[in-house]
Order: sequence, then structure tokens, then C-alpha cells
Amino acid sequence: MKINLLTSFAAGMLITTTVCGAVYLSGKNDTAPVTVKSSAATSTVKVQPSEKEMKQKLESMGYVVQSKAELDKQKQDAKTSTATTTAAPKAQETTQPVTNVVVNVTEGMTSIDVGRILQASNLVKDAFAFSKNIEGRGLERKLRPGVYNVNSKMTYNEMVATIFK
Repeated sequence: MKINLLTSFAAGMLITTTVCGAVYLSGKNDTAPVTVKSSAATSTVKVQPSEKEMKQKLESMGYVVQSKAELDKQKQDAKTSTATTTAAPKAQETTQPVTNVVVNVTEGMTSIDVGRILQASNLVKDAFAFSKNIEGRGLERKLRPGVYNVNSKMTYNEMVATIFK
């Protein structure tokens, strides 16, 4: 009985689909008539606020409004102040000697061993703190055997990135 019921249902779906398809494909493509009502012409005119009104509104909302000339002057002042502040440290850097260190990492070395080499070269203050920092970053497994060049000009993060690739 169940198979007969299932067969009847499938046959009914097939007949329904066939009838729907025939109606769809043979139907006329008539569209419903559309009536267009004309109404009195109304026009709305957008009034643009003046430049002064726009500035006042933006400033009241907390924005900083500058003209192009003011922005260019501010950029130029920032460039000149950056140039003067970077010129002074460069003079100090030339007086300090640069320490180049070749770190030879062999199989079985750990981050504490690398930290000891860097501490002996005065590139890091504490080998144990260096090792803990490497472990905190999850880089202890990234140490690979090889020869790495680091120097005292590098930042701490640059040294770590060089050795722990």
C-alpha cells in the first residue's frame, strides 16, 4: 500500500508540473493595462546652505574645518618639524658605535641560548626576560638553525623578526 501511495503521489506531481509548464509556455504575454494620471506640476527646489552656514554646522557637530591653504600650511609645518627632530638624533647615532653580531643558531638551541648570546653582546639586558618574551609571543617553535646578522641599530622587534622567522 505504501509503494502504491508513493507512486500515486509522484504521478500526481508529474501531471501537475506538466500542466503548469504547458500553461506557462502557451500563455499570452499580455501585461495589465496601466493608467497614467497626470497631476499638477510641482517642483521642489533644494536650497544649498552657504559656505559659512556649512562651516558653522560642521563645527557645532565637532568637526575641524580647514581651507585648502590652511591644510597645506599645516602639512608643511609638520614636515619641517619632523625634519628638524630627525636631524638631531641622526647626529647622536653617528657618535655611537654600531655593534654587529652574528648569531649562529645550531640544532637544539633554545630562545634562552639566543638570549644569552644577545646579552653577551649588550643587545638585550636580560636573557631570561628575552626568552620569556619569545615564549609569550609564541615564537619559540620558529627558531631554525642558521646564521643571522643583527646589530645595535635594530629595534628589539626587528631582532626578534630576523632570528625567529
